[in-house]
Amino acid sequence: MSGGGAQNPVRRKAGHRAAVLLALLGGFAASLPALAQRTTALPLHCADLAGVLLPPASIDAPTGGALVQSAVMIAATAVGNQDGDFCRLTGVIRAQTSGTPDIHFELNLPSRWNGRAVQFGGGGYNGVVITGTGPTPFSPDRAPLARGYATFGDDSGHRGDSSQANFGLLDEAVTNFGYLHLKKVHDAALALIEQRYGRTPEHMYFAGGSTGGREGYTVIQRYPDDYDGVIANAPALNFSGVRLLGVMVGQSEYRTPGGYLSPQLLEFVYAHAMQACDTLDGAADGIISDVEGCRAKEAQIIESLRCPTHEAGAVAVADECLTPAQLATLERLRDGMHLPYALAWNAERYRGYNVFQGVRFTSMLGLAHSPERLPQPAFFGNGYLFAQGDAYIKYFVTHDPTFDAIGFDVTRPGRYQQRLYVLSATIGAMNPDISRYLARGGKLITLQGLADEVISPNQTIAYYNGLIARYGEERVDDFMRLYMVPGFQHGNGVFIPSADLLGALDGWVSRGIAPQTLIATDIAQASNGRTRPLCRYPAFPRYTGKGNINRASSFECATP
Repeated sequence: MSGGGAQNPVRRKAGHRAAVLLALLGGFAASLPALAQRTTALPLHCADLAGVLLPPASIDAPTGGALVQSAVMIAATAVGNQDGDFCRLTGVIRAQTSGTPDIHFELNLPSRWNGRAVQFGGGGYNGVVITGTGPTPFSPDRAPLARGYATFGDDSGHRGDSSQANFGLLDEAVTNFGYLHLKKVHDAALALIEQRYGRTPEHMYFAGGSTGGREGYTVIQRYPDDYDGVIANAPALNFSGVRLLGVMVGQSEYRTPGGYLSPQLLEFVYAHAMQACDTLDGAADGIISDVEGCRAKEAQIIESLRCPTHEAGAVAVADECLTPAQLATLERLRDGMHLPYALAWNAERYRGYNVFQGVRFTSMLGLAHSPERLPQPAFFGNGYLFAQGDAYIKYFVTHDPTFDAIGFDVTRPGRYQQRLYVLSATIGAMNPDISRYLARGGKLITLQGLADEVISPNQTIAYYNGLIARYGEERVDDFMRLYMVPGFQHGNGVFIPSADLLGALDGWVSRGIAPQTLIATDIAQASNGRTRPLCRYPAFPRYTGKGNINRASSFECATP
């Protein structure tokens, strides 16, 4: 539901409390823009924030205003609470279009505030309120809230799990998902932080991964004045690109005869890559760290996978080799997508994956796991990339829930080409112009797995290289750190890093200490506790030949 009528009892109660608040602020009612100007006011108690109304003028984006629906003090002794005493606010930002869902948000205000705030990004298609009570991505140390940060997140303007794309039928919801929810929630949170503490944050940060990583780059590109530092991990920068490539992969598997790969064959590919490349970094540790060295062996690896050819053609041997059609599916993944037309910001391609360098496509987010195409695409059965791409075509592009993406011609989309362009501008984060963020001295940390099976690490690297080409290496080094992690996939993998990225970012912003090599602790179940250096791209961890192979001190950062 959008908006709320004058007969709504919740709004009447909120209006009374708002009137009391306005009186406390001394003449605020005569000047609504005062909140947007962020003038310092007397701090309010947590309970006083319940029912507060924020007028549309307090949010620098079109809304129907915001309402704080609840304000509750959470005691440090509460069951399950590891964040200390804090005030939890929940609320909504009203949509403008009838039928468009409101944006739901949560804001957490610690009793012992450190003067900083962190906005959390979402995941997938969002749809679930990000509470901000947990750790930032890949940093399972003490959560920011427990460290004194005010934290907040939202659902991006629709409800449902992160796999549901049916909100794509609603234009305002799509725009909210693409970028506007970030601004709306930021401004509402900032106004409430000021009311709680009597001042605005000294530093404002953003932290997210995957969709949240795209959101991190989005705020740098669209709202550079609002943030001092961003953690944007595994960013879905070219959102349309990865969805369209997912459609093409599905077509290779399900429309091309013999193009499907069973889980056994996918493990066969992974095992051959590991056998050829595991020790290129000097350590037999189950991690392919020297990805570029492994890429040089790619032709050899592919030949070792190919089925023997007889006069009648390739002969498959029970999940022990790959036919030309199966290799073509993997090569589609490796080569990515080249379009004969440009999406927003002249994006004409989506870089492919490190298919033959240690990506395990049997993960939950990998390729198909069903022996045949299911009637309804699903992540596990038909594969994450295809299922997400299919939903994107149905709901965002064609607005036809019955449309079958298997028949969609990505390279010749006809009447849908303009729609693809508009969507890529609305949701994508491929804009290379970040000059305002650079001028303000904003900082950025990005971490991603070289074995990522969902968001191509090569797309992230290409954007980074584009920044260097545009601004020069020295200027990019002054604001950005890129850490590409061997063995790490999209939240899983043979090495899952844990590192204090927020501490590194805050040290950079507040004290000018630029992070260099960081140390990551592996939290993968089979190898929990081992450590490795997080090397700045393009360097990778190489074993020195001395010392404990499970300790970062036994590795050095080497350049390919």
